[in-house]
Amino acid sequence: MSMRIVPGKWSDKTEREPSPDTIVRPMKIEDIDAIITIERASFPTPWSPHAFTTELRDNEYARYYCLEVNGRIIGYMGLWFILEEGHITNIAIAPEYRGAGWGEFLLRTVMDKMAAEGMERMTLEVRVSNMVAQKVYERVGFVKMGVRKKYYMDNQEDALIMWLDLE
Repeated sequence: MSMRIVPGKWSDKTEREPSPDTIVRPMKIEDIDAIITIERASFPTPWSPHAFTTELRDNEYARYYCLEVNGRIIGYMGLWFILEEGHITNIAIAPEYRGAGWGEFLLRTVMDKMAAEGMERMTLEVRVSNMVAQKVYERVGFVKMGVRKKYYMDNQEDALIMWLDLE
């Protein structure tokens, strides 16, 4: 995988330059086992295989992507594209690949794809305690706009609501 620094684009982070061994592609049903492994390692209340299957088969607004490196799925991102807005449902990177910029790479790649399809804005919720994710979202341009009280069912934690204009 080649790497290069792009001043101003990723702040002081390293930009990952796409190469044949790194792809972001639409998620398929046959990816769900790998996705569930990452999901369970990432969230206290993980989605079920059925939830992902339903999203892929039945939700016309759903867009789900896999980040694949050297033929292995190391991350994924899902969102709903309704009118000109995107609502990020989930994003996760396998634990052994965290902290290396892959989450930001996946997020920026999907943002570019969605902007090319006419999406104008994106939103998401993030745990108030998840400072690592908040920093990534802020780095790509998301802004904190509100709070959903007791949003997370596992511990009643609040969620920050963040928005990004893609235009």
